[in-house]
Amino acid sequence: MKTSPHILVVEDELHLATGIKYNLEAEGYRVTTVKDGPSALRVVEEAIPPVDLVILDLMLPGMSGYAVCESLRNLGNHLPILILSARTLSEDRTRGFDVGANQYMTKPFDLDELLSRVKNLLGQYQKLARRGSDPPASVTSFAFGSARINFDTHEVIVADKPVRMTRLELKLLQYFIEHEGRVITRQQLLEDVWDLPAYTHTRAPDQFIRRLRKIFEPDPAEPRHFLTIRDTGYRFVSQG
Repeated sequence: MKTSPHILVVEDELHLATGIKYNLEAEGYRVTTVKDGPSALRVVEEAIPPVDLVILDLMLPGMSGYAVCESLRNLGNHLPILILSARTLSEDRTRGFDVGANQYMTKPFDLDELLSRVKNLLGQYQKLARRGSDPPASVTSFAFGSARINFDTHEVIVADKPVRMTRLELKLLQYFIEHEGRVITRQQLLEDVWDLPAYTHTRAPDQFIRRLRKIFEPDPAEPRHFLTIRDTGYRFVSQG
């Protein structure tokens, strides 16, 4: 007998947690609520049936949502995580993606949008699960220009000097490398790298590409590798 997806809601505001739980259960999901980070980690580790998706607040007592998300990813857990937070600054959203969140919504939120995102994330996760517990195999190391990258160890060397990059920056770089020569739209980046709907209004891809240029281009103002294709998107070429 097929069981309903199990969703963990990590929210310390009781009225909000109760409302989210009620609406998710109305959609047929099994829902567990907790109000702090350590409890969330324990539920993910011990729950039967296992948790299929986490809805995570950031401002939690004792242990932040950022720390919860990062802990799960460091343990090798790939289950989808949707951050739901009152923090609205772009740096909060960026940090959320950096620690491994799949999607980020701000409070107050639209219930229909939340339910839609939950459904889509569960669908994506189930596709991965059918292919195996880990994401598909991808490029693990690459060299171009004066750079050498090892995606397994997160080691980045540019002009013989180590460079620190965030998880999301590495994910974006890896995506470009795996699609070298292709013109990639911002909408594709939002869907495939940020796991956001293509209609999301954000300049995050542009900001991150500027960061990649600063790291890898000899002259960021005249990029050779991360090229802008006017009115379309971007293209990566290793031989610039």
